Amino acid sequence: MTKITSSAAKGYDYRWQKARLVWLAENPLCAECKRHGRVTPATVVDHKVPHRLGHALMTGCKVAIAAARKLFWDRKNWQSLCKPCHDSYKQRVEKSGEPGCSADGIPHNASHHWNQ
Repeated sequence: MTKITSSAAKGYDYRWQKARLVWLAENPLCAECKRHGRVTPATVVDHKVPHRLGHALMTGCKVAIAAARKLFWDRKNWQSLCKPCHDSYKQRVEKSGEPGCSADGIPHNASHHWNQ
């Protein structure tokens, strides 16, 4: 497998840059801050569900590439975030699942070993 390193090679090309600007003009506030009652301008268009296009391209699997591209361009999978939310909260969730637990101490993350 060849490693895909550039952002353009992962799908973040000129077409994405144009789509990103249109999205942010239509959805200018951070969705995560809004959930917490804050009004913060968004600067990042985030994919709610990670598309993993770079990985799919590395595998060369046409089915995986097509599925990843479909998820990449699905606007229902986009949300506006400010950079701090994207770089902290969102990255943490992608790596370890939804943080926190219920009042009973049960982790929200369904894949947490306590929920197995």
